[in-house]
Amino acid sequence: RAADGPDPWVWDADAWIGKDLNKRWLKTEGEHADGATETAYGEVLYSRAISPYWDLQAGWRHDLRPQPDRDWFALGFKGLAPYWFEVDATFYAGGNGGVAGRLDAEYELLFTQRLILAPELEVNFYGKDDASRGIGSGVSDLELGLRLRYEIRREIAPYVGINWEKKFGGTADFAREDGEPTDDLQFVVGIRAWF
Repeated sequence: RAADGPDPWVWDADAWIGKDLNKRWLKTEGEHADGATETAYGEVLYSRAISPYWDLQAGWRHDLRPQPDRDWFALGFKGLAPYWFEVDATFYAGGNGGVAGRLDAEYELLFTQRLILAPELEVNFYGKDDASRGIGSGVSDLELGLRLRYEIRREIAPYVGINWEKKFGGTADFAREDGEPTDDLQFVVGIRAWF
């Protein structure tokens, strides 16, 4: 991504093993910029189909960065909402009495069978302030993205796009105290792959 500050490298990966009814999911997401990993987490989840388009997921999430690290119990839903919106909504309960939530949504607009425009949304919220990690209670941050990808094959699709990130409330206040921006427009280049 090309950002206002140091240009970050970002990863977002999911893997699953199993069949349609029962699956084990591994998820990881993070950001590396200016020679250091700024954010990173991993999840291990059990997923059970509860309807033709929805899975119930439960498991564990571990936040590696920023420090101090945190462990969470995760419970959520993943599936296709009406009009084919891909939705991943998860509630988290932490050992320190904290609660959090994340909502991811994506939609695909097909210009051709290979050229696809995908708007994306991610919202995070927290139940209480965590000053050691720079997180405020309430809606913490919002990320809106737009990716235009070309599927060379279904499994390999390079993309270009834009990403806008905005911090809110206490999270924005912590960012300002640290001299960081509260919003950022980024240009992104990447590859989407699966096998």
